[in-house]
Amino acid sequence: MIDDVTDDFDARLGEIRNRHERIAAEMAEPGVATDPERLRSLGKTYAELEEIVVPYREYRDAIEQAADARELAARESDPEMTAFLEEEAAEAAARAAEIRARLEAMLVPKDPNDGKDVIVEIRAGAGGQEAALWAGDLYEMYLRLAERHRWKTDVLSSSPSDIGGFKEAVLEVRGRDAYARLKHESGVHRVQRIPVTESSGRIHTSTATVAVLPEAEEVEVEIRPEDLVIDVYRSSGPGGQSVNTTDSAVRIVHVPTGIKIECQEERSQLQNREKAMRYLRARLLQRAQDEAAAKEAAARRSQLGSGDRAEKIRTYNFPDGRVTDHRIKHTSHRLAEVLEGGGELDVFIDRLNAVERAEQLSGDDGRS
Repeated sequence: MIDDVTDDFDARLGEIRNRHERIAAEMAEPGVATDPERLRSLGKTYAELEEIVVPYREYRDAIEQAADARELAARESDPEMTAFLEEEAAEAAARAAEIRARLEAMLVPKDPNDGKDVIVEIRAGAGGQEAALWAGDLYEMYLRLAERHRWKTDVLSSSPSDIGGFKEAVLEVRGRDAYARLKHESGVHRVQRIPVTESSGRIHTSTATVAVLPEAEEVEVEIRPEDLVIDVYRSSGPGGQSVNTTDSAVRIVHVPTGIKIECQEERSQLQNREKAMRYLRARLLQRAQDEAAAKEAAARRSQLGSGDRAEKIRTYNFPDGRVTDHRIKHTSHRLAEVLEGGGELDVFIDRLNAVERAEQLSGDDGRS
């Protein structure tokens, strides 16, 4: 029997296994069964730990099988049986290594925002009308990505351009792993192509900025009513034409921070106000998290970049049909599939998340 604690990895997993056993024992106590809220909380924690404990048992079994097979092979005099046992030991060791890799990934501290819904801000940058069209393309890309992942989307705010696209569009995305999958999309997205407004056929470079904000629960952000200035007005469409005869649009200004939120997507003033408040909470949570990171000097400055909106993260080159992510030095020649929100965009997302996990496992989080 191998010692339960052979290194820090086993020590951490041994603690998780012991906690899993303690919770199982607590759930079996008569008093817990009469407390539905306590039972539900324990059940949730038990299920989360079970996802680690089950493969850990498989890992320990594989380690022991490999050790037993090697021990038998060392005592065996028959060459054929020795070869068989050595092969069995190698297979068990490979299985243990594969399970260990999965467990190490599971032990990476989770981003506290990973389970949250998100708000995606898309704004036209440099390039005039072409930048607005490009912002519209990114908006469509994220809508299609959301549809593929069966996330729900809702437009919180938009400012359409006269010729198409958006000066600004704010999208709420709700669904499993929405923040975990989208968090690395924050930054400047650069496009190189011939604009539809260009008569001479010259390639132009334009940009649009994307910011991904985790949605905040009401308990996470305190908003005092006296800190808000709320106005209502008639909503308008492109060019300023009125699209509503009632004062349904809502503008909220958070006085202490100066953050201004406008929402006019719904016909109901109440719905617009609820959307605006969700957006405001997300902006305030992001502000608080950014300030905390700055105070602790903990903003990562690694391959993934700082997340600063001014940082160019990706270039979409239409003449060559390629997309390059500058943070991970990865290039794809399937531009159309990326812009359709297809699996090729997921390849970028997976690689970015893999780099983040590798840095966390190695302890290199870019802290200064």
